[in-house]
Amino acid sequence: MNLQQFINILLSRKWNVFLTLIMTVITTLVVSLLLPKQYVATTSLMIDQRSVDPVSGLTVPVQLLPGYMATQVDVINSHNVARKVVDQLKLGEDAKMQEDFAKAKGIGDIGDWIADLLLEKNLEIKPSRESSMMQIEFTSTDRQFAALAANAFARAYIQTSIEMRAQPAKLSADWFDSQLASLRGNLEHAQSVLSSYEQQYGIVAADDRLDIENSRLADLSRQLVESQARTSELQSRKDLLGATVKQGGSTQSLQEVLNSSLIQSLKSELAKAEAGFAELAKRVDINHPQYRQAKAEVNNRRQKIQSEINMVLSNITSGVAASKQRDKLLAEALAEQKAKVLELKKQHDDIAVFNRDVQNAQRAYDAAMQRSIQSRMESKMGQTNIAVLNSALPPQKHAKPKVLLNMILAIILGGMLGMGSALVAELMDRRVRSAFDISDTLAVPVFTVISPAVAKPNLMAWLFGRSASSGGTGA
Repeated sequence: MNLQQFINILLSRKWNVFLTLIMTVITTLVVSLLLPKQYVATTSLMIDQRSVDPVSGLTVPVQLLPGYMATQVDVINSHNVARKVVDQLKLGEDAKMQEDFAKAKGIGDIGDWIADLLLEKNLEIKPSRESSMMQIEFTSTDRQFAALAANAFARAYIQTSIEMRAQPAKLSADWFDSQLASLRGNLEHAQSVLSSYEQQYGIVAADDRLDIENSRLADLSRQLVESQARTSELQSRKDLLGATVKQGGSTQSLQEVLNSSLIQSLKSELAKAEAGFAELAKRVDINHPQYRQAKAEVNNRRQKIQSEINMVLSNITSGVAASKQRDKLLAEALAEQKAKVLELKKQHDDIAVFNRDVQNAQRAYDAAMQRSIQSRMESKMGQTNIAVLNSALPPQKHAKPKVLLNMILAIILGGMLGMGSALVAELMDRRVRSAFDISDTLAVPVFTVISPAVAKPNLMAWLFGRSASSGGTGA
């Protein structure tokens, strides 16, 4: 079928097309006028993407807008929000709703049934694609109820948003509160252990005994080194004296003897006495009393010198013994002081460990307390990042049904149905309406087409002319 055939069919069956179109338009008009008018109320919300926490003041990452807005749409469409709307508007107490619930033989609570009904038919959420705006549209046959329901959904959504933020914070605060008792017990135990240890060993916070004992240890160590050096020197002198005596040498040349002023004084007196004795021996006999007295005096001086030398030598020997004894005492005192210092260091190390335990317990307790306070504040905070930009007002005009749009669609649909009915009628009663129908149906060529307006007066001439032409041709 070509376009010319299609147009011929429509022209020949124009009444079928026209009647179908008229019936469709009239039916659509009647239905549009009989349908109850529906009103759409719109509440505009703005969702602020804040990046600073209002409680802690910390910077938080900004949510990705598309995913975040999709989540908020799901929240508004949730049963929880719808149930809050039912409770706000007290729809469960409405007599008509109760009657409809009874007719529908609903199962469960009427509030849940109404909430599902509101979400199923009347609510539509339209988030903005490029901004943080969102529109809540509610459709109802009552313009006042449409506005009330749209605003109720906005309030319920804000309340739910606050609850969704506060509930985890409350659970977190309760958990931290339960942990505070244990952390407080740990802190008190650590402080008790530290205090008991300090009292046991007499340690105070600003104790400087370790420094004092360290100074004493250093002083004893220095004294021991000096004493050992002195002992070594005395031992060397003693060894030198023993070697001199053993070899039969004179002890007069020893350094200790030479350094003794008393011995040198006695030697000086001995020299004078010997000089006097030598002079006297020239003048008197050996039996002379003066000779004997002078000789006794010289011998007395020599004995005193030898006695002093022996005393010096004895002092060296006793000095070595005394120095060794001092070394021993200093070594014992040094060992005792070292043990005391080590014990003090151990005590201070234990104190440091106990102090760290107290500090760690204090930090854990303070951190838990801070988080508990912060979570408790968040759980009681009534702020949210959602604000109502425009509240819904009762619409002045109905949104549905749209008579003009329905009529336009009815004309389009009626025209399509009319053309379809014309084609169906043509298929049921096929007729020849053009030369193409003859050539296509009978499979014979068409030489000429005579329009109905000129075919009637010239029919005989056309026939005779064709016969003559045929006869002539045959001849």
